[in-house]
Amino acid sequence: MNAYRFLFSIVISAIMSISCQPAEENEPVTDDPVVEKPEEEKDPEQEQKPEPPVDVTAWETAAEAVANMGVGWNLGNTLDAWDAGKGREDDWLFWETYWGQARTSPELMKMMKDAGFGAIRVPVTWGIHMDADNNVYEAWMNRVHEIVDYVLDEGMYCIVNVHHDTGADEDVWLLAGMKEYEQVKDRYSSLWRQIAEEFRDYGEKLLFESYNEMLDSRHSWCFASFNGGYDAAFAADAYKAINAYAQTFVDVVRGTGGNNAARNLIVNTYGACNGSGNWNSHLQDPLKEMALPEDISEDHLIFEVHAYPGIDDMGKMRNEVNTMFEDLRTHLVSKGAPVILGEWGTSTENPDKAKRLEFMDFFVRKAMEYEMGTFYWMGLSDGSSRSLPVFSDPEAARAILKAYHGENYEPVLPVIDDYECTYTVDYTSQWGEAHLSGHSVSLNEYKGIYLQLEDAPGSGKLAVKVYGESGEEQYTHFNTSDVEVVFDRNVLGGVASRITLQFMSSGSYSTHVMRTYLIRHDGSIETQNVSSFWGCSVTMNAIPK
Repeated sequence: MNAYRFLFSIVISAIMSISCQPAEENEPVTDDPVVEKPEEEKDPEQEQKPEPPVDVTAWETAAEAVANMGVGWNLGNTLDAWDAGKGREDDWLFWETYWGQARTSPELMKMMKDAGFGAIRVPVTWGIHMDADNNVYEAWMNRVHEIVDYVLDEGMYCIVNVHHDTGADEDVWLLAGMKEYEQVKDRYSSLWRQIAEEFRDYGEKLLFESYNEMLDSRHSWCFASFNGGYDAAFAADAYKAINAYAQTFVDVVRGTGGNNAARNLIVNTYGACNGSGNWNSHLQDPLKEMALPEDISEDHLIFEVHAYPGIDDMGKMRNEVNTMFEDLRTHLVSKGAPVILGEWGTSTENPDKAKRLEFMDFFVRKAMEYEMGTFYWMGLSDGSSRSLPVFSDPEAARAILKAYHGENYEPVLPVIDDYECTYTVDYTSQWGEAHLSGHSVSLNEYKGIYLQLEDAPGSGKLAVKVYGESGEEQYTHFNTSDVEVVFDRNVLGGVASRITLQFMSSGSYSTHVMRTYLIRHDGSIETQNVSSFWGCSVTMNAIPK
């Protein structure tokens, strides 16, 4: 940074010294009258944009970055946690693990790189970690900085964003409306100025993302003014605000100088909406109304949308995804910037495994065809799996990586069965629950779950709780050191959406889980991780086999 600034200052000083010097004293004198020509009016269209203080041609363009970053993953439910109430705002470890994730480690990022991922999106919620003067707490900024370094040290690309400061919750502070924009513009600018200055010297593999899924004051998904009855003026105001936030973001980051003058920056559509579907004529408005911000650095902006199509009907999914990518090309890429899918997955709850893997393969290949980047939302390594680290969903990771790198690619995917794992569960609240299964399960595939504890619990202390697809619950109380629960379809329906070990008594309590696994109908088993749901903490103890 200093070298660029020094060189720039020399050039400017030289120009100023030449243009501002008086005429030389021995300049020949003429008796001819001096006729001053009227100053020509400048054509605003011909005025040059100010030159950025670094050579932007030395940096890869936005399109090159999207092509080079490969396939990506989101470090979700980590630095983006937000709903713990007031207090402890500068306690980064509390917040980083509050939503059940393990403390992020360099080893996790090495695992992702070794598997074949080329980029990590790091969602960060900031507002709760800022004081009344809009200053980010030093401890929080330092932790964000550490995790960014974990990613970049592995040679991967890293995206840092402003995450759950937007969304559908009542206490979000970034809303798509011009009145709301004017109210928080200074705070938003201050936040991005601090982030940009923190990473000003970082190279081209670090990208900034303006905001996550920003909604209007009605919290409308799909398109602005969706909730409460469509209002054209209200919707237009929301889209105007989205573009105002995006422009402010670009201006503030560029204004911090250094490498930020050339850094590739990402702006999201309203709600990160992708325009897919045909059930309403306004679905593509977020794409059509999104403007490419003005920028002193040409070809260094990227558009972002998110996508979670349903996959119960695979033919419908393929048509929807095909149309979506074509619309993204028509309405966004045509404006002069590439596109990334900053989040993607499926909205189908408890999808068929074969369909899910087929969908992942299709989606990644289609994105590659349209030269768009993809960042899968969470799930591949989740909860306590990250502390080892291992992949909690290796089949999904394999499908994504093979789709991107080719069918002959064999990714390195460490899994939980590579370790002997036990878990200490410390309950701090009555009714607290620890997850016994990291995902929902189809009762067509699984018949039950087995749990082994180190010691038998006292009577009335613990129960295995299974949530059904419509909210029904199956409880199995036990006072032995092990228990096998057979799923009751009459209670649960066709899906066990969540399986937990619940503390039934008052006060605090600790137990040691030696083993837990799902049982398929064919008798085979699938080892599960134990992780915190709420009202407890979980510590994993792992020994390589």
